[in-house]
Amino acid sequence: MDFDFEKPLQPLRDKIDALVAKSRRGDPTAEAALAGLRKQLAKESASLYARLTPWETVQVARHPGRPTARQYAEKMCDEFVELHGDRVCADDPAILGGLARIGKTRFLLLGHQKGTTTEERIACRFGMANPDGYRKADRLMKLAEKWGLPVVTLVDTAGAYPGLEAEARGQGEAIGRSLLVMAGLKTPILSIVTGEGGSGGALGIALGDRVLMLQFAVYSVISPEGCASILWRDGAKAPEAAAALRITAKDLLRLGVVDGIVPEPEGAAHANPDRAIALVRKAILDNLADMMANAPVGDRLVEERFRKFSAMGKFDPKKAVKA
Repeated sequence: MDFDFEKPLQPLRDKIDALVAKSRRGDPTAEAALAGLRKQLAKESASLYARLTPWETVQVARHPGRPTARQYAEKMCDEFVELHGDRVCADDPAILGGLARIGKTRFLLLGHQKGTTTEERIACRFGMANPDGYRKADRLMKLAEKWGLPVVTLVDTAGAYPGLEAEARGQGEAIGRSLLVMAGLKTPILSIVTGEGGSGGALGIALGDRVLMLQFAVYSVISPEGCASILWRDGAKAPEAAAALRITAKDLLRLGVVDGIVPEPEGAAHANPDRAIALVRKAILDNLADMMANAPVGDRLVEERFRKFSAMGKFDPKKAVKA
């Protein structure tokens, strides 16, 4: 998946590829030239990604090469035991959940699973969960509360699955109940938006005491295309909608919707998935250590969570922008 905004980097990449081919043929001058070109590419790539527009950030957040929840679970955790089923209807592969351990830190891990192969993506509905997935998440979060484990959720979905079968099985009720369960959970919750955080499907597992975003992730009540089709009756206005929605990590940190930003490697997470996973691992360890040591417990934790989300979106006429 190539981005239009990366086209200025292509001549450098072509030169590097040509020199790599020469190096493999035994050309002794190629290796020295490669080092300089790679350094130049890294510098120009960092500069390019530092000034992405909101719409370009949306494209990066949707890149199919970004790590999936299963890749995080398998490569980030020293131990992961997947748990299945909602004990009502089915096991939804679009929600991954299980008991995890990193070093001595134990927690419950939940995440939207988009899949890596075509077959897996279709089976997971590209990370768009059915009601069964949210009910599975509820069941596992209650287990975490029972065992005194913190909950970590990885958010990456365009939204909840909009199919007729999902609606027939109570999609709206399932998401609402998931929010209710998280609101009253008496154990710390850390939520990380790793890619595309879309609509109620994302919020259904994102009601965290601490909410983080990866540097090039997005988080919004509606997709830019959906917003454009409503406001302008024109999906081509998606870039304008993306800017108006304030969906980037920097904007949402400034607005107080998220509590921190997890840096991504040079060229974003899809360019170096292993490094991105390592950075998320560090963020989880650092934040869980602080939360377990300093967060209130029991009813006080629930009250603090209520205050956190109740404070969002309050209108202050003194800070209102005049037309």
